[in-house]
Amino acid sequence: PLLASAHESSCIRLWSIQGNLMKELLPFSEHPSGPLTALCTDIFTKILLTGSKEGYIIRWNIASFLEDSRNRKNKIKEELCWRAHATEVVDLFIEEEKNVIATASVDGSVRLWHARIGYYFGYFGQARKFELSDTSRLILPSDVKDFSAIIKEESQHMEKMQAIYPLRLDRDK
Repeated sequence: PLLASAHESSCIRLWSIQGNLMKELLPFSEHPSGPLTALCTDIFTKILLTGSKEGYIIRWNIASFLEDSRNRKNKIKEELCWRAHATEVVDLFIEEEKNVIATASVDGSVRLWHARIGYYFGYFGQARKFELSDTSRLILPSDVKDFSAIIKEESQHMEKMQAIYPLRLDRDK
């Protein structure tokens, strides 16, 4: 079991069920995610999704980290970041069987996205039916201008670091 908490500072903290802090990390994508407002995992706890006040969704791969959290080689990888809404994300859900993510925002919209590539399928209440199998025609919601950004494998997330030597006043300098 794993507990995850999302914070206003964009920090994500992963906790053991005993209440011990296992990992503290920050997103590193080029888009500032802002305060985190929602998070969820898939049923196998391999994927962690976060939603932000600015409307961004970030997909994290946490599978290798959870296999052996003490092994430093097993890292949490930020895989995908995209703007899902123009306003705050209040909830999100991943449906593994259809490979779909549903996001909800304070603007009142609920939207569907492809879980692996962030492709936009549409919104609840639209006139046309959802076509979940066709991802060849890229479309975006009318209020979003940015396509999803796939995070390169070489990139590494920013872990919150503790200062070894705190700042001190040096009157001579």
